[in-house]
Amino acid sequence: MNSSPPLLDVQNLSVGFHTDRGDVTAIEDVSFQVRGGEILGIVGESGCGKSVTSRSIMRLLPERNSFIGPESKILFGGTNLAQAAERTMRTIRGNRIAMIFQEPMTALNPVFTIGWQLDEALKYHTTLKKQARRQHAMEMLRTVEIPHPEQRYREYPHQLSGGMRQRVVIALALCCGPELLIADEPTTALDVTIQAQILRLMDDLRKKHETAVVLITHDLGVIAQVCDRVIVMYAGQIVETADVQTLFANPQHPYTKALLESIPQPGPAHHQTRLPTIEGLVPSLFELPSGCRFHDRCSYRDPQCVAQQPQLSEETNLRKVRCFFPLS
Repeated sequence: MNSSPPLLDVQNLSVGFHTDRGDVTAIEDVSFQVRGGEILGIVGESGCGKSVTSRSIMRLLPERNSFIGPESKILFGGTNLAQAAERTMRTIRGNRIAMIFQEPMTALNPVFTIGWQLDEALKYHTTLKKQARRQHAMEMLRTVEIPHPEQRYREYPHQLSGGMRQRVVIALALCCGPELLIADEPTTALDVTIQAQILRLMDDLRKKHETAVVLITHDLGVIAQVCDRVIVMYAGQIVETADVQTLFANPQHPYTKALLESIPQPGPAHHQTRLPTIEGLVPSLFELPSGCRFHDRCSYRDPQCVAQQPQLSEETNLRKVRCFFPLS
């Protein structure tokens, strides 16, 4: 385990939104740390708060109708990003912290060439001259294994395949040498072959450059491939956190166990049975259940789970669980 000070230290993060139906809390009391060279996975169903967490770190939530709780801290390099001025955030975003979005066609500007977009990022965040910026952009395209970088540099996003566009987004995120990379569902829109290549590329880059990565996904298979630690979220809360091997070998929260059981297992077709499913849906933020937020979908629930909300346990062997009756 890396014993160096955390690069990112999120403390008691709560995020809400002003809506026509009143204020609603989307993230409640989320805390975690990320160290240099580490890949932290955040996993959960759609609507559990993964993307809101990542966009809060980058301060990319709409200012008009979102708010961060007064007790929340997002400490990065001595700066509390939760309270930082927008001018400060502009010097950090894309430079020291970069983000890979789920859909590359929305992350890339369709009316500018790939080269122009790489050059623009380097022009804003570095002091490199034009020729040096071009050379650096070419090197980044080679780093993410894009063939014929000279040709791709002159092309527009629509001229590239989905996998190639995602590589360009990664090159764009990495071109200024960020200390922290946030990847929000970076492989969801890709086929399994390209997905494996992108995950291998991210793992190689963090090993070479000691870049820390926060990987947001709903896919536990992706978590197993590349992550060191994992956070499981449900209905805006952390319900379990542990190193990947421990979590997969011995899940302690019923939700984590149910997620793992829903993963297809390899084997002969005639031995395969119907995959277990988690009945019901993630609750609406406007209609959260009493007590444990998972109790109405949990096969292990007890009257205490309905009446009281469990707290995230004190850290023991680098793992925590939010459950009155953790599984053994």
